[in-house]
Amino acid sequence: MSNPLAAGSLSGKRALVTGSSRGIGADTAAYLAEAGAKVVINFRNKEKRAVQLVDKIQQAGGEALAIGADLTDPASVAEMLGTVSREWGGLDVLVLNASGGMESGMADDYALLLNRDAQVDVLTQALPLLAPGSRVVFVTSHQAHFIHTTETMPEYLPVALSKRAGEDALRALVPELTEKGVEFVVVSGDMIAGTITATLLERSNPGALEARKEAAGRLYNVSEFAAEVASAAVDPIPADHTRYVGDVSGFAAV
Repeated sequence: MSNPLAAGSLSGKRALVTGSSRGIGADTAAYLAEAGAKVVINFRNKEKRAVQLVDKIQQAGGEALAIGADLTDPASVAEMLGTVSREWGGLDVLVLNASGGMESGMADDYALLLNRDAQVDVLTQALPLLAPGSRVVFVTSHQAHFIHTTETMPEYLPVALSKRAGEDALRALVPELTEKGVEFVVVSGDMIAGTITATLLERSNPGALEARKEAAGRLYNVSEFAAEVASAAVDPIPADHTRYVGDVSGFAAV
């Protein structure tokens, strides 16, 4: 997948992509860096992968930082953003990509804690760093975005409900963001082949991915979807603040 952003188009810009040591977040960060942005690679426990991505970006002539933070811990988030403030003075792009809830061994409220509470906390704490003209991108799925009108697989339901709750909570902040000159857009994608979530869903519900692929006609892969997320950081924002990626014909309007 080629970079949808023109070389040098983000020169001088500073970006933070949460959950960017691997997968969609990593590819999104790489696209932004290739376009000239300084990028924070955020990780929770995949430090080695984050450092490898930073090295790759730097070897290509870009600038990046690997900063570990547990997004469910406000103090950890504050420490991460403090480092960003000291090193770069602020942010121009904040991509809220990190999510979860299907991992084993987590507390019952973990999905809601990460997908709603942590998203709001990260944005709230980052707001002083976001200058007028900056942009916030929230990454979600069709299965979560449309959960109130279209059923999803039982295995994914807690995640879908928590991510929609997070989206709603972030949208409630749009008036405040607009007043500060900060733009906001949601990127909603279909099931993405090759993601951890798709793998876990397939493990608990064999055939789910193929069934969705047949219904949708095709599924985006990680790099293709990441290209859409990166584009959302610069493209005009739809009137409803929502950028849809992939087929939505099987989902009822919210």
